[in-house]
Amino acid sequence: MTGGSAIRGSRVGAGPMGEAERGDAAPRLYVSYYCANRHETRPAFAADAQIPDTWDCPRCGLPSNLDSTNPPPPPKIEPYKTHLAYVKERRSDAEAADILKEALQSLRDRRASGEVIY
Repeated sequence: MTGGSAIRGSRVGAGPMGEAERGDAAPRLYVSYYCANRHETRPAFAADAQIPDTWDCPRCGLPSNLDSTNPPPPPKIEPYKTHLAYVKERRSDAEAADILKEALQSLRDRRASGEVIY
């Protein structure tokens, strides 16, 4: 084995590619976005790209905007609602009782005619 400072698995002549081999980098524009937790995010955009008004903070996930003194508020989190909660929003107790009465009468009529066996 030969000693030396060569990186294992590399070949002779391998090295980082410089600007001469890749060409010039595209011009970039760094824009600062601020979230409600006072995090600053600086994504890079192409110089001719349209800059978005809002950006999601990579640290906390809250929305952020370009104004450091007035960041957007955190979104309101709605509690989980069950199907029954949505039904109760649409119908009053009296309407629910009428619908239940109608469904039971329909089932009784079907059973009496032999259409439903159970």
